[in-house]
Amino acid sequence: VQLVESGGGLVQPGGSLKLSCAASGFTFSSYTMRWYRQAPGKERELVASITSAGGSTNYADSVKGRFTISRDNGKNMVYLQMNSLKPEDTAVYYCYAIRGYLTYWGQGTQVTVSS
Repeated sequence: VQLVESGGGLVQPGGSLKLSCAASGFTFSSYTMRWYRQAPGKERELVASITSAGGSTNYADSVKGRFTISRDNGKNMVYLQMNSLKPEDTAVYYCYAIRGYLTYWGQGTQVTVSS
């Protein structure tokens, strides 16, 4: 099983980034997918979630209206489009898969929002 994130980097406030997560080794289309983030000295927090078929999404209040989660079950990919980025969005972003008691984490990708 692998979840491999990409797309992180340094961006100025107000900018955009699109994170990608490539999944392999499990039946991706059967899993709810989530993005979490963890800033230095803070607990890991849920950012966004999307159901297995992509019919329902949920977002943390702090990112509503700015971030969009999506998935492509044909490509085993999940994405996080991040717009209007703020310095407080700086964190390591993790991809996460869950189906019942089965859970998998990616290794994370760093997002830094700074001028």
